[in-house]
Amino acid sequence: MNTGGLRRGWRPLEEGEVAERVKSLLSRTGFQSNGVYVMDGSRRSGHGNAYFTGFGNNKRIVFFDTLLKQLSAEQVEAVLAHELGHFKKRHIIKGFILSAAMSLAGFAILAWLMKNAWFYTGLGVEQSSTYMALILFVLISPAFTYFLSPALSWVSRKHEFEADAFAANQSGGRHLVSALITLYRENASTLTPDALHSLFYDSHPPASIRIRHLEEIDHGAA
Repeated sequence: MNTGGLRRGWRPLEEGEVAERVKSLLSRTGFQSNGVYVMDGSRRSGHGNAYFTGFGNNKRIVFFDTLLKQLSAEQVEAVLAHELGHFKKRHIIKGFILSAAMSLAGFAILAWLMKNAWFYTGLGVEQSSTYMALILFVLISPAFTYFLSPALSWVSRKHEFEADAFAANQSGGRHLVSALITLYRENASTLTPDALHSLFYDSHPPASIRIRHLEEIDHGAA
């Protein structure tokens, strides 16, 4: 395992059941990793997490030490399978493209607005300038992009369902269900958020809906 350039607070994942399950999962899914590490996340908070870092052949998998303490080996495998689902379904690339497209659209609108005197006078500014146009645009754009939140949340939740389905097929939905319940409890997150608020703001589906979705997948595979 290559440990060159290892970040402070990281250590290689120790050999054991978790490491064996991770290796087996990576082999089954064809994911090439430059190492699996544990981060000392308990110094920052009690929240458990796992994520990928790096690009190309330098991709690394990182577990919070809190996650490994909170979950069983089967549950850790299911959580990693969920994260692998995001990678396999190209959610990261899709998110990057969407973000880039929105940024380009924003700059195009800004370029058009800054050429119009009414943009400044309508906001009480008499002298037009590039820096003033940028300041005004940053100040008012949230009011016009606010209603994009439901659409962006819908895309994000769709990706979560797809990653859940991938994890269920790779490691069994019941393990991810039990992991979700444990993580929600340890992270003090509600299992039953307000439906309308969740629909508008939440990037992840409510736990109850995710669990029902995973159970349906398991029942369909039985």
